[in-house]
Amino acid sequence: MSIILVLGLALFFQATAALQTEQSQQGNTASVSTTLQALEEAQSKKSAQEWGLTTEEWQRYQQLSKGRRGILSPGLDPITTLGIEARTEEERRHYAELSVKQDFQRVEAELAFQREVNAAWQRVYPDVLPIQDPGNTTATGNGRLALFVRADCGAPCETKVASLLATQRPLDIYLVGSDGKDEAVRAWARKLAIPVERVKAKTLTLNHDRGQWFKFGQGRMPVVLQQGESGWQVTTY
Repeated sequence: MSIILVLGLALFFQATAALQTEQSQQGNTASVSTTLQALEEAQSKKSAQEWGLTTEEWQRYQQLSKGRRGILSPGLDPITTLGIEARTEEERRHYAELSVKQDFQRVEAELAFQREVNAAWQRVYPDVLPIQDPGNTTATGNGRLALFVRADCGAPCETKVASLLATQRPLDIYLVGSDGKDEAVRAWARKLAIPVERVKAKTLTLNHDRGQWFKFGQGRMPVVLQQGESGWQVTTY
């Protein structure tokens, strides 16, 4: 076999191997791309179902989130985003109704869980006064009064507490300066003989102040606030 023939065969096999390698790499790339696309489609379908949307609606939400609306309102939920950017009155009405239905379901679920939490308190710690989470605000314009006091306020706060308890109105008491310590609130409640049965019945709640007094109390101590049409307002009770 001549040297030329040997070299020719070597080059042929080398070129064939290179072509096979390139084709294999292209095949792997196409396979990975197809897999990623399938995963993205599956995730989009799952996300759309969680929000009660179609895949097309979810894709439109994603497009809106990447554009001007995403810059103006970062983190806005899909239904609100689509409702604000609705293209027709019918679309706007559809998303408004969808939002209301989902809010209703959310509130019902949260209330159901809160009822179970309240029941658990009475089962597990029947002799301990439950203190509201600092992140929750009880007074929501339903006729309840919010009384803000301090443990070191003395007679003015104690007199105000007694007078409001005598009215039997639903009352939410916020202890300013409690530093989020439940025992500080309980010690104050025991000192003033806050009726345990009213706390357990939720006609009276004990809370940590989380800045409402500083923002709305106008520096008064004690002060009674009520949720009105324009927000928290000082009342004359």
